[in-house]
Amino acid sequence: MTPSINFCSECGNTVEQKIPVGETLLRAVCPACQTIHYQNPKIVAGCIPEWEGQVLLCRRAIEPRLGFWTFPAGFMELGESTEEAAARETLEEANARVEIQTLYALFSLPHVSQVYVVFRARLQDLEYGPGEESLDVQLMPVEAIPWDQLAFPVIKDALHRYVHDRHHTNLQTHFGAIPRHPDSSSISSNG
Repeated sequence: MTPSINFCSECGNTVEQKIPVGETLLRAVCPACQTIHYQNPKIVAGCIPEWEGQVLLCRRAIEPRLGFWTFPAGFMELGESTEEAAARETLEEANARVEIQTLYALFSLPHVSQVYVVFRARLQDLEYGPGEESLDVQLMPVEAIPWDQLAFPVIKDALHRYVHDRHHTNLQTHFGAIPRHPDSSSISSNG
């Protein structure tokens, strides 16, 4: 990955790319104040909102993948838990209130430096509708999920697993890496 930090956020000087003493990876280091600038993956938190055998999906009103479907998810904010982030994103994107039930999946997307944390959630009521980032929001039976219109491979993978798992009493937590090319898979499950 190409380093994107050019200037020190502490003192404004130009940073250097080097391996700091005691570390093994190239970092952006300020030669003036010695601040080491770490770059870490972004955490995306979301949930699969459920109501009587149906799931709530949002049709994206923003790029990337404008017009495609997803479950509510987005980047965590500072000072919130993953559960709070998933519930907030659901309220923002679908105007829906949820109760987070359980962790469902943890997927790494190294090619875009993201980690997806997906929960199962229960809708608290049937009040929902498009938020600013959604063109449409629909509660749909799993048989109606628009598989060829899902926004991202991670969404498709999580929903495929969800549909499969609904028929099993022993729920699993899934984990793994979503590859750059969706035709190969390195997803695992932890029973």
